[in-house]
Amino acid sequence: MGQIWSMLLQGISSLLSYLYELTVTMGIPSYALAIIFLTLIIKIITFPLNNKQMKSMKKMQEIQPLIQEVQKKYKKSPEKANQKVMEIYKEYKVNPMSGCLPLVIQMPILFALFRTLQSFQYNDLGSGFLWVEHLMNPDPIIIPIIVALTTFLQSKISTPSTAGNSAGASTQKTMLYFMPLMIGYMSTKFPTGLSLYWIFNNIFGVLQQLLINRKPTLIKGEIEEK
Repeated sequence: MGQIWSMLLQGISSLLSYLYELTVTMGIPSYALAIIFLTLIIKIITFPLNNKQMKSMKKMQEIQPLIQEVQKKYKKSPEKANQKVMEIYKEYKVNPMSGCLPLVIQMPILFALFRTLQSFQYNDLGSGFLWVEHLMNPDPIIIPIIVALTTFLQSKISTPSTAGNSAGASTQKTMLYFMPLMIGYMSTKFPTGLSLYWIFNNIFGVLQQLLINRKPTLIKGEIEEK
């Protein structure tokens, strides 16, 4: 396991160095740009899983009216309501846990990036980013705010709505605002390079989700027919 971890760290470091050399060849030496390229590459590699997760989230949004109707109908019998909700998931082939897999896969990449960017040997040329003197340094205010905003935006467009006054709706609303704030606060301690990865990972995720949301699915037509 340790050998695999070392190979992952070395692979990310080597790829980042190569992408930096690419920016040098382009005449705009920038590790920040190299990190953006790295983010795009990782996004492409994980595209099949992310695409499946986002489609599942869209289906979850589309079946919410049915779930809310069941919860309202069986509000005095939670067990019966849960049983009917599971039947809806089965009928429309929706897995409410499918959104967890991409996150599970993303975590080792984040940890590896964190370790890599902490010890990465930057060249002086192109190691800064706008007002940040060095990508190894954290930015205490502006970058974390952008991290929080992009995290909130991605969560907002990808999270299915839950019934208005239910316990689930209250928890969902709390998490929608709490998680971006928590991640934004944590990024005040992270290297700016890692925060850049998170920001552009969110931006690419938002664009991907918007494209998926524009495409109609069969499930919506089935629900409307009912």
